[in-house]
Amino acid sequence: MNNSKLKIILNGLVTENPTFVLILGMCPTLATTSSAINGMSMGLATLFVLVGSNMAIALLKNVIPDKVRIPAYVVVIATFVSIVEMTMQAYLPALYESLGIFIPLIVVNCIVLGRAEAYAAKNTVFDSFLDGLGIGLGFTFALTLLGAIRELLGTGKTLGMIVFPEHYGMLIFVLAPGAFIALGYLIAVFNKLKKKTK
Repeated sequence: MNNSKLKIILNGLVTENPTFVLILGMCPTLATTSSAINGMSMGLATLFVLVGSNMAIALLKNVIPDKVRIPAYVVVIATFVSIVEMTMQAYLPALYESLGIFIPLIVVNCIVLGRAEAYAAKNTVFDSFLDGLGIGLGFTFALTLLGAIRELLGTGKTLGMIVFPEHYGMLIFVLAPGAFIALGYLIAVFNKLKKKTK
């Protein structure tokens, strides 16, 4: 893989990280990251939808009339979301129950529709695949990190491993305000690290 292709992937992980840089997709970011597993699962579901819809839209971009561009993109995205939702419901029912309404809401996630409009509709299928992969990995990384930190500070464990006794945990971090606090600090750290690397 040459440098330009690698740059497309790294773009989604660092330069245009949807959570820490673009501040997009905040609803699932804040709502589903009470644990590292939930965050990672939501990120992976979004990654699948991003990659699939980006490739399909790049493939169909010359066939879709300009007047119905956005509704057509939504139908393509909804198809991939339905695949994820039905698969998760069949094989991972506990996780599906845990993530709840946020799986079908991937259809209206501004990250997915934004990448379809800004990138997939103007580039090749392979480049659109790489873009979806990079943005999806960036989103998955952000949600997993946020979920792991919230779970650790709130319950004393992360990814099922006990780090310290639960009675030392701070309940606020598994509740909604903890999501805002943890995300704010993570964005600040990410921005500080970005400034140092420039």
